[in-house]
Amino acid sequence: MSHHTDHFGKQQGGPLGGGEQTRWWATPTVVDMALAPPAPRRLTLPAEPQSVVIDLNRTAIVVIDMQNDFCAKGGWVDHIGGDYRPDRAPIAPLRLLLPALRSAAVPVIWVNWGNRADLANMPPNQIHLYKPTGSGVGLGDPLPDSGARVLEKDSWAAAVVDELEPIPGDIRVDKHRISGFWDTPLDSILRNLGVRSILFAGVNTDQCVLHSLTDANFLGYGCIMIEDCCATSSPDFCTQATVWNVKKCFGFVSDSGRLLAALAAQSKG
Repeated sequence: MSHHTDHFGKQQGGPLGGGEQTRWWATPTVVDMALAPPAPRRLTLPAEPQSVVIDLNRTAIVVIDMQNDFCAKGGWVDHIGGDYRPDRAPIAPLRLLLPALRSAAVPVIWVNWGNRADLANMPPNQIHLYKPTGSGVGLGDPLPDSGARVLEKDSWAAAVVDELEPIPGDIRVDKHRISGFWDTPLDSILRNLGVRSILFAGVNTDQCVLHSLTDANFLGYGCIMIEDCCATSSPDFCTQATVWNVKKCFGFVSDSGRLLAALAAQSKG
């Protein structure tokens, strides 16, 4: 407040915008668009192919599709006879990592597949992804056991698994494509927060995580896959190819153990 008093005397005023990196300050006579951003909080994170230094003031974690349809008994994957259990692997490391990131004031953003009830924005090619033969239980159809509608916004099927329930202050974004950036507000939210580096977690490594990460890369963000906080029910070679491509073309790969150690060291320093 003293910064604004120095410039604007004792006039009443207040911030415009929720992100400390991007907000303005307005008074009855002046709008300041040139507020000094917070000083960087540098964190050195061991990673491949190189270690990276990120600014905790300009970093967020994006957690993708850790929801019942993909990760829980009775969800859509389970219903169609798939093995949902591999997609539960990120739960344990995320239960340790997310509180540490929140304590470091790093935004937690949940990106879940959550369709409109009327599927009005879903073209046939996307509906085909979940109902390839034209019959059975696909997007928006009720699951036989629970009646929850597959990947429908606000249904049990689309909700984050109980073990990772978002808390107040976390940010939620609904998506309706494999990429979390396609036709969603995710990019606008990140830019308003002043985010330049994104930590990626969730499922499936080779599908929604990868394509969200590649879109972030194309948009200019620094991308770091937290490997043990990602999982897939695809064959192992899909994960190997994804990790290789992220390190080669799209960003960096680390893990929750190294990130937690770096956060602990930074807090002591």
